[in-house]
Amino acid sequence: MKIKIYTVGGTIDKVYFDRKSTYEVGEPKIGEILREANVKLEYEISSILHKDSLDMTDEDRQLIFDKIVSDEHRHLVLTHGTDTMIQTAKKLKTIPDKVIVLTGAMEPARFKYSDAAFNIGCAVAAVQVLTPGVYIAMNGRIFDPDRIKKNLEQNWFEEL
Repeated sequence: MKIKIYTVGGTIDKVYFDRKSTYEVGEPKIGEILREANVKLEYEISSILHKDSLDMTDEDRQLIFDKIVSDEHRHLVLTHGTDTMIQTAKKLKTIPDKVIVLTGAMEPARFKYSDAAFNIGCAVAAVQVLTPGVYIAMNGRIFDPDRIKKNLEQNWFEEL
């Protein structure tokens, strides 16, 4: 099984420049994370966008949809910003016969105490065993995008 990994930006790939929280979405870190974790499975990484998810538009979501629906792979992981991850997951739900798992991070992968590596590990494991559909892997859980919300006060995802 070969896993296709798409990146679209978000906090997981942010680079901060100063104490005022000036940032830009940098190059994806997922390849480095998988190499450092000694992951021994076949995967391919491609970037679609480098955006904060708050800046994503319906056109961006359509671009993501078009890339994934036309991709030959059946198992896909999408790293995405957490603020609009649910919207993108719902957009992808009409894609048949693929296992699609979205994940992201509350803290950039470049931070020592980031949740990025753990969430990526969960997503990569989940995409290998789930049935076709669209899922979100965050906070050690696998969620249905229709039954999830981001709890801003607690800084985690939870079921509705």
